[in-house]
Amino acid sequence: MIAITGATGQLGRLVIDCVLTKVPAEKVVAIVRSPAKAQDLAAKGVIVRQGDYNNPATLEKALAGVERLLLISSSEVGQRAPQHQAVIDAAKRNGVKFVAYTSLLHADRSPLGLAEEHRQTEAALAASGLAYALLRNGWYTENYAASIPSALKFNAFTGAAADGRIASAARQDYAAAAAAVITQAEPVNKIYELAGDSSYTLAEFAAEIARQSGKPIAWHPLAQQDFAALLIEAGLPQGLAEMLADSDAGAAQGGLYDESGTLSQLIGRATTPWQETIAAALKASQA
Repeated sequence: MIAITGATGQLGRLVIDCVLTKVPAEKVVAIVRSPAKAQDLAAKGVIVRQGDYNNPATLEKALAGVERLLLISSSEVGQRAPQHQAVIDAAKRNGVKFVAYTSLLHADRSPLGLAEEHRQTEAALAASGLAYALLRNGWYTENYAASIPSALKFNAFTGAAADGRIASAARQDYAAAAAAVITQAEPVNKIYELAGDSSYTLAEFAAEIARQSGKPIAWHPLAQQDFAALLIEAGLPQGLAEMLADSDAGAAQGGLYDESGTLSQLIGRATTPWQETIAAALKASQA
């Protein structure tokens, strides 16, 4: 029995789809906060169980009979460490044999502020005595592609990554990797540094948007604090704006770059070119 937490999230749904190509639906457990949002998964034959990171009692029930667990990191930055600890504790009590966790690229030495809670979770897994794998995911190309509509509107692409190279991959690539690890007899206590096969600077990313759209898109590098202020002015919550600006500043220090090729090796194909993700975002913006 294989379980996936956060199964109705953007990554979780893709992982479920990948797992279903390898494992019968009746062997797959989708752990979700709101089962009502997982009716489509239940229709596929997937076992849907309610499990809330903030409610350990629900996690206890959700993990009953589970042998392999994919712990997808919580989206609640600032609360992740205790939430993940609750899942790890429930997994241990239920006799789960293997846990794969979606961490952050080079979490042990990453300059990104996001890395701290991942480091805490990695330490909790190591201390748990459970067999585990760390899926240290790099950036999703979609994170930057989400800014394409505003870039087209204002003919400008902004960020605080300076000349840092970013080896991102599509969310689908990371989902395929997670599915591969959770369904196969992979070595335990292993760390996978996962990133795209190719990299870019944000100046190159802006230039590619301009090339594909035929519109003049200027690259406007900003200091971290100025970028955060711009995002807040655009309507983002302060915490999210500061996190994104911090991540860009980390990218400027090489925090989102890796050239190991581990991700493509794991999924058995090249990672999705970032140019293709831009093309898809442009097509979606015109729909």
